[in-house]
Amino acid sequence: MSRDTDDADAAADTAPLPGALPEALCAELSAFRRDLHRHPELGNQEFRTTAAIKDRLERAGLRPRVLATGTGLICDIGTDTGATGPLLALRADIDALPIPDTKTVEYASTVPGRAHACGHDVHTTVVLGAGLVLAELARAGALPRPVRLIFQPAEEVLPGGAPDTIESGALDGVGRILAVHCDPRVDAGRIGLRTGAITSACDRLEVALDGPGGHTARPHLTTDMVTAAARVALDVPALLARRIDARAGLAVTWGRVESGHACNVIPQHAELSGTVRCLDLDAWRKAPDTVHAAIDEVAALYGAKSQITYVRGVPPVVNEASSAQLLHDAMAARRGAHSVEDTEQSLGGEDFSWYLEHVPGAMARLGVRAPGEPSRHDLHRGDFDVDEAAIKVGVELFTAAALLDGNRP
Repeated sequence: MSRDTDDADAAADTAPLPGALPEALCAELSAFRRDLHRHPELGNQEFRTTAAIKDRLERAGLRPRVLATGTGLICDIGTDTGATGPLLALRADIDALPIPDTKTVEYASTVPGRAHACGHDVHTTVVLGAGLVLAELARAGALPRPVRLIFQPAEEVLPGGAPDTIESGALDGVGRILAVHCDPRVDAGRIGLRTGAITSACDRLEVALDGPGGHTARPHLTTDMVTAAARVALDVPALLARRIDARAGLAVTWGRVESGHACNVIPQHAELSGTVRCLDLDAWRKAPDTVHAAIDEVAALYGAKSQITYVRGVPPVVNEASSAQLLHDAMAARRGAHSVEDTEQSLGGEDFSWYLEHVPGAMARLGVRAPGEPSRHDLHRGDFDVDEAAIKVGVELFTAAALLDGNRP
């Protein structure tokens, strides 16, 4: 990917792109994001969120279409104003997380046990803002290629809401798709970017172990279920490390191990649940059979019968080279190439990957840390918050990408 800072900065200075945000729109978008933050909704329950997005787009003269699933929507811009060619899709996820909001701010969640702790309210606001700006450009005849806004439900629910959204026709006529994800490690005003895999695959794993159980005084006459569960928890990740190329980055991590009710009773049943994460797409495709075999072997060694539920989640998000370059060039045009930084591949999962199984595209990490702060708290924590200056950055990134993409062959 090009990193010629001087040339890109000079180009941005001498030929600024249209589509800068007026202050009034910035204030409106901040208020919109805070309203979403106060009213978080879980996956496939985002009725209020969907209605708020739909209302604002309709007031802008657009014609959004609610998805067949009942939440989420898509909206085309420029298809009736002379813009031609395949659609550029801009995707946002709209759901929240089932965790309490622990922040002391006036826009804190009003719904107990629910919070926008992953930045989806920001993603939604960024795509909405981009849509409003692009609609004005389309009416002025300044949008060279049509754009589709995709507001997707249920990203946090494996295997994500993306497959249902695709089934609803969201990618029909789309030639490229772009997205951003909040990153509290990156300063607001900057984005993180890489070509190739930027997230990992993520699956869910549930294991049930069964045996006769018995008295703790006579473990030799029973299947010691607690020991069996402990060995599965410890030995399966170690065994997989010797059966899969370490460069694939496959990791089994347990989030729950449960067995027994009394100190002197060896239980008959144990349960483990966790995630399987993988950096490599080919290794991810083979993971279910490999993980299943490892669990069966360890459980059998301790006399336990295993029942495994392996729930496919999402493949890695693999940024296509020309789409990643488009995001780089768009950010350089707005704020200079110095505002783009290289980023590493994350072990987090993202269902944006499903779109990239069908069309080329890329995801950038949108900086949300206030410059100078040591951190902005991590994702999936109740105290997660953002520097709202990132909203303007995201909108201008997407509008520049739409203009640059439309002027490319």
